[in-house]
Amino acid sequence: MQNSIDTLLQGAVDRGDVPGVAAMVVNGQDTLYQGAFGERALGGGDAMTLDTVVAIHSMTKAVAAAAVMQLVEKGQLSLDEPAAQVLPFLGEVEVLDGFADNGAPILRAPKTAITLRHLLTHTAGFGYEMWNQEYLDYVAATGALSVLSRKKASLQIPLLFDPGSRWNYGINIDWAGFMLEEVTGLTLGDYMQANIFEPLGMTSTAFKVSAEMATRQARLHMRGEDGSLSLPETTAASAEPDFDAGGGGLSSTVQDYARFTQMILNKGAHEGRQILAPETVAMMSANQMGDTRVQKMKTFMPPLSNDAEFFPGVEKAWGLSFMINLTQAPTGRSPGSLSWAGLGNSYFWIDPARDIAGIYTTQLFPFCDEKSLPLFLDFETAAYDGIA
Repeated sequence: MQNSIDTLLQGAVDRGDVPGVAAMVVNGQDTLYQGAFGERALGGGDAMTLDTVVAIHSMTKAVAAAAVMQLVEKGQLSLDEPAAQVLPFLGEVEVLDGFADNGAPILRAPKTAITLRHLLTHTAGFGYEMWNQEYLDYVAATGALSVLSRKKASLQIPLLFDPGSRWNYGINIDWAGFMLEEVTGLTLGDYMQANIFEPLGMTSTAFKVSAEMATRQARLHMRGEDGSLSLPETTAASAEPDFDAGGGGLSSTVQDYARFTQMILNKGAHEGRQILAPETVAMMSANQMGDTRVQKMKTFMPPLSNDAEFFPGVEKAWGLSFMINLTQAPTGRSPGSLSWAGLGNSYFWIDPARDIAGIYTTQLFPFCDEKSLPLFLDFETAAYDGIA
């Protein structure tokens, strides 16, 4: 496995497909592969390493959900009670039902109450502007803050549909994080430091990058329409959040995230300590949205994301809070495997049936990049070939 993946990743860097990449494959006990190639910043000379700090964007969601599920275990949060019992706004938010002739938004009360289960499965009705034209129109019509401002106030946006009626990827895990903060009296970062990062030995994972972490940090690159890579000073997604964003605020390393995936493979255990109960991990790993299915995410912001769809033709559902492929994927990923990704083309999967997980990080927009996503899938295929 080591040689085949080294050749694959080094070749991608040599061709200029990606500026730098770090990747690991693990099982519950051991590291099966680790490697890093290329540069942290194109032309900068600093080598990409296994301890290079990267913005993991929405790979944050699974880790934040694990923290929230600890509180569900303790009875401090309920999956199915109205979330408004904890956060009143979630009982006041309305559904956007189109726009009047004068451009004003038409709003109505939702037919069902939002629950934490809705939030963790992306069925609450929230979305993101980059995959929902309605939000772009709403911001234009009302002057509301864009979610890309990364301000907490920007999350007070209407729902796009009644909670529980369909799946739509969105800001839901940010709201779940606020529920945790409300019941613990702690910031999400402080809670996760004490209850997730420290017990797992994730020493380079944080919402606020320390001065030491910053010395190892990779830069975000941009792929132009001509396929070339550049290093922009800022991007549409480079604002610093004014809150601990459970939906996408963490920076981490491939080594740290591997520890999280191993904990899930080990049914919540890490070095003799139970981070989550086995039955909690089983619940997180199961389809939690019935017959509803994950849909293709069509882009309305091409600089930040291409159309996003993993394994077209493979049925996919959502757990608490992972994507779950319900049938085998072409890479070898077993049915019932858990996965997701980050906007800067970082990806992970966890396959409990085969006791294998993989983590792949680049720093590159747009999401589902034409070179980086196929490279991740080739990396995953090589990992399965290596354990065959």
